[in-house]
Amino acid sequence: MSDTNGGQGNGTSPKVVEIQPLKDARTESLYEIRQKVYPRAVSGYFANWRWALVWITQIVFYGMCWLPWNGRQAVLFELATRKFYIFGWVFWPQDVFYLSVLLIICAYSLFLFTAVAGRLWCGYACPQTVYTEIFIWVEKIIEGDRARRMKLDASSASVRKFGIKFAKYAAWVAISLWTGLTFVGYFTPVSELLGNIARFRLSGWETFWVVFYGGFTYLMAGVMREQVCKYMCPYARFQGVMFDPDTLVITYDQLRGEPRGAHRKNAEAGKLGDCVDCGICVQVCPTGIDIRNGLQYECIGCSACIDACDQVMDKVGSPRGLIRYSTENAVQKQWKREDILRHILRPRILIYTAVLCAICVAFVWALATRQPLRMDVIKDRSVLVREVEGGLLENVYVLKVMNMAEKPRALRLSVSGLDGITLDGPTQIEVNPAENKTLTVRVRVPMDTAGKGTHKVYFDVVAVDDANLQLHEKAVFLVR
Repeated sequence: MSDTNGGQGNGTSPKVVEIQPLKDARTESLYEIRQKVYPRAVSGYFANWRWALVWITQIVFYGMCWLPWNGRQAVLFELATRKFYIFGWVFWPQDVFYLSVLLIICAYSLFLFTAVAGRLWCGYACPQTVYTEIFIWVEKIIEGDRARRMKLDASSASVRKFGIKFAKYAAWVAISLWTGLTFVGYFTPVSELLGNIARFRLSGWETFWVVFYGGFTYLMAGVMREQVCKYMCPYARFQGVMFDPDTLVITYDQLRGEPRGAHRKNAEAGKLGDCVDCGICVQVCPTGIDIRNGLQYECIGCSACIDACDQVMDKVGSPRGLIRYSTENAVQKQWKREDILRHILRPRILIYTAVLCAICVAFVWALATRQPLRMDVIKDRSVLVREVEGGLLENVYVLKVMNMAEKPRALRLSVSGLDGITLDGPTQIEVNPAENKTLTVRVRVPMDTAGKGTHKVYFDVVAVDDANLQLHEKAVFLVR
């Protein structure tokens, strides 16, 4: 910076003043620097439930693709043939209605569970939570408990550290690749997929999806972990809209716990609350938050802090429930369990439950009464109508008959709707299991049967072995 006052009129050179940065100046980051979370192992009632859900979800996911059913895989989505097998059902692209209803059921279930008891899905059954739990379990087996993991990460590089880390990462990669392989096994028969891997004949798309899905499993559960729940998952952002003062959430009882502090024998009675400020509730939290600061969007509702705090309360001789499932109103008004349960059945919950039950009943009824046959009638527009021998008018139709059952069907075909109408073509067809058959038929009527214009006609299909299985499809016959 130049000082020009002394350099004019007296021939002296201007002075240059250098500005030095302040020693206490600091650079603030716009983003929080991640502090690695080392969740402490915990056991208890809710931990048992979490692991039960881990086992159930993974047995279903890893095992379902190995179940045989009618000579095929029980659950198989064949994208090439556009057929989706789910046990005894065969769904086609035309059945997207069922998928839409299923998604609506899932959405309403999520709304209902969240309104009743908060983020139950996140804490117990979300794939992010489940696989993070599995990866942490592997990490604990290989690296040790929380203190040993922290000490290992803080230690300098060594052959021992490299070996332990390599074993952990190798186990994570193996789980991730098997997860990706299982995922692809629902679209390519898993036995065929393993055979292709053994013969090094895996297609490019299969290889891509195995690596892609496995890679994301490794990234989300092994590397990012709580960052997914805190910054990426949208559910954490709009959960506040779905909560109300009567929603059961994980709550710290401040009236009972504060002021917190270590309990000493010589401490005056009544000076401190029940919280001994041990910090174990923070150590067991997979997202690293302190539940004592109140409800936070980072809380995934896993209840690990409840199990940990109950164990501490048992040791110090205080009642359990300092951290517990409760509601905002219950904590403020000191409600008992009966009062809490009575307020759960509020109008919002009753409406969600009624709508969900109605949709579920309709969905089950639609599946139970679903016809295993379907037929599309398409008018051939290349020749709308033509005269043929015998004084007859002829229209041509393309019939697409779909057999959605897994057994062959013999079907009788007929047409009605106009006097003297006849079908020139096959009157009995065979359709293979889970296949569709396309055939061209010609329908004829006498010229004097109907006036000019369009007339309704009906194609009837009846199963030979089951007269109750029939279709009645409308079409248009053109007379000129």
